[in-house]
Amino acid sequence: MTTTLTRPTDPPLTGAVLGRDLEPVEDLARLAARGDLPRLVEQIRRTGGCANPVNLWGSKTIRHLPTGLVLSEYSTADEPGGRLKVACGNRRATRCPTCSQTYAADTYHLIRAGLVGDQTKDVPATVRDCPRVFATLTAPSFGPVHNRPDTGCCRCGKQHPKGAPALGSPLDPERYDYAHAVLWNNWASELWRRFTIYLRRELAKASGLTRRDFDATVKLAFGKVAEYQRRGAVHFHAVIRLDGADAPGTTPPAWATVSLLDRAIRSAARAVTVPLDAAGPHPARVLRWGEQVDVRPVRAFGDGSEITEQAVASYVAKYATKAAEVTDSVDRRLHSLGALADYDLPDHTRRLIETCWELDDAYPERLLAHWSHMLGFRGHFSSKSPRYSTTLGALRQARVDYRAQQAHEELRERLLAAGLPDLDDLEHDGETLVLAHWVFAGQGHTPGESVLAATIAEQIQHNRTAAREERLSLLQDREEEQAWTAC
Repeated sequence: MTTTLTRPTDPPLTGAVLGRDLEPVEDLARLAARGDLPRLVEQIRRTGGCANPVNLWGSKTIRHLPTGLVLSEYSTADEPGGRLKVACGNRRATRCPTCSQTYAADTYHLIRAGLVGDQTKDVPATVRDCPRVFATLTAPSFGPVHNRPDTGCCRCGKQHPKGAPALGSPLDPERYDYAHAVLWNNWASELWRRFTIYLRRELAKASGLTRRDFDATVKLAFGKVAEYQRRGAVHFHAVIRLDGADAPGTTPPAWATVSLLDRAIRSAARAVTVPLDAAGPHPARVLRWGEQVDVRPVRAFGDGSEITEQAVASYVAKYATKAAEVTDSVDRRLHSLGALADYDLPDHTRRLIETCWELDDAYPERLLAHWSHMLGFRGHFSSKSPRYSTTLGALRQARVDYRAQQAHEELRERLLAAGLPDLDDLEHDGETLVLAHWVFAGQGHTPGESVLAATIAEQIQHNRTAAREERLSLLQDREEEQAWTAC
């Protein structure tokens, strides 16, 4: 099948642009009176109730070249408002709750596949027998902040309730090292990269092997996610696994244990540094991990004191869709420092953003102003090693292939119903040409469409929750049965 893209003329300014200035109820009445409300609801439902869809204008024609037979024709001229709505696919929950749920679900399946295996994702179930830990690496202190210790009061002498605005803010803002904080966020991904290198070295040294012999014997696999603390510093949660030479899922040597992995992680975290040269009035620094390093074994079945596979996958997926909103930061790029005046931000968050702009000229290659809305952090929120499990791209492609197969079957049935040759035979006999004409025609909903999208998204989420609870119940029953059988 060949696809040809051509540049069409600009879309007519009708339909989707109407109703932007109406109240939601008035716009709903307008949509209902237009006569195509059922099709609009169906289109929004196909996006999953996306809160900020991309609107497209154009057409698509499928033609059988040898015979010139038109197999299918589609035009947005027949759609409500003359537009086709496509899900935005935004990862951030603050931008689009619906699309972020899809991203979280993909991340969940990616992490879980690396913990329990999944044949559909080419990950064997034997990964459960490999040493696996859930590690957390944190940022160092940049100055004392208000917190909620497990026992006693905050250092300010008060007991802060959960969610108190003061949590994470400095006890003394004038002595808090804001420059160190944003530079650490900015270089956090490099710290992680170096940590993975040092971890392999520490494992090789602890096993008495050279680095080359270790790499030929044991493979290190991981999946990680970044999370912001209330103080605005990034830390990383990671599932780290040791496989045999023919990873993933092959059994490593007997000396490759959870205890060995634990010691190596702590040793590597202490050893890793990123030195920064002095820049203008800013002194030289050495960036390193914080003293708090948490390493927990991952078990198939927990007894309350151990972290389970289900809990790890759910935890990582939860934070894969979040950014700096825990600090009440903005969720989009700032094109100038003056744009901060449009936002009501906590003083601590505002100072972190302002510091990014103040340091931008001193560290031009780090793009601190560009990433100021992320408090300096510029890395991937979720990432993995090549051998850990499947990829997000593969999961998305599986959905695309499934929908393409559905569309193929629908077209095949329409052709047969019209007395035309079988689509499979036509594609086998000769090439099929797809002529596609698409133009970006704006983004978002009218007020009435937003109400419909929110209602549809709520219904979909309710159905997903019910289905998930049913699956979890069945999974727990099966795992308990397996545990009893093993005993």
